[in-house]
Amino acid sequence: MQETNQALVRRWFREVWNEGREATIDELFAQSCVAYGLGEEKPKSTGRRSSNLRSQPSRQLPGLHIGIQDIMAEDDKVMVRVLLEGTHSGPGLGVEPTGRRIHVAGIVVIRISNGQFVEGWNSWDSSVFFAKSAPCPVQKAKTSFWMRVPDRCHGPFSRC
Repeated sequence: MQETNQALVRRWFREVWNEGREATIDELFAQSCVAYGLGEEKPKSTGRRSSNLRSQPSRQLPGLHIGIQDIMAEDDKVMVRVLLEGTHSGPGLGVEPTGRRIHVAGIVVIRISNGQFVEGWNSWDSSVFFAKSAPCPVQKAKTSFWMRVPDRCHGPFSRC
């Protein structure tokens, strides 16, 4: 089961994100699939809306490619460590398009049942999206500790 599920997840990233085959979304997503961590406060019930899932990131990051760095499976879940790459030339990431190439690390966990995705958890290194101007102030993190941001940011959105 784990090898079959890993193959489905590899297919997902290859066909949907790297080759733009939106029909694969409808094939792999269960009608009641729920996704977490896509920027909304509440889980997103994705259903089978293939045009919405891929179109926005593709407009924001033309040439989008997601590479699998690591993949592990246990029972009905597959975890992948991925690297998203693209050119920030479209609106919608919280900052004006920079024309720069960006690289964003992420962890995705997908629960699979009967050969379809039924739940997905997404965690992306959002610091890439907030390193947009310099100098960067010291910021209080959402957790209970203080986080020191470097005096000058050099992220892909930095104006340094």
